Formats: sequence, C-alpha cells, structure tokens
Amino acid sequence: MKTKLVAAAFAASLLALTGCANMDRQTAGTVGGAVVGGVVGDALTGSTLGTVGGAAAGAYLGREAAKR
Repeated sequence: MKTKLVAAAFAASLLALTGCANMDRQTAGTVGGAVVGGVVGDALTGSTLGTVGGAAAGAYLGREAAKR
C-alpha cells in the first residue's frame, strides 16, 4: 500500500513540474529534488523529520545537479 502511495506522489509531482514551463533549469532541479527527497525520506524513516530532511537534501542535490 505504501509503495503505491509513494508512486502516486512521485507521478503527481512530475505532472505538476511539467506545468511550470517558465521555470529555469536550476529552479526545476531544486523543486524536483525536494519532492523526490521528501518522498524518499518519508519512505525510509516514516517520520516528519525524515521527510523534511530528505526534502532539504533533495533540494540541495537537485540544485547542484542542475548547475552542471
């Protein structure tokens, strides 16, 4: 059940990002990384702190990856 919820959240975030056509690459990387990191953090820890930490780490990594 939880796997289906994670997959649905990931798919919804990708659809939401496609609507932001005027976003620059770095912003899209930051937002995408935050979403994926939050989902992964929640799946691994199941806690709010893990979700927030995962989102923060994902945002940072997504921003850095988009710079290159």
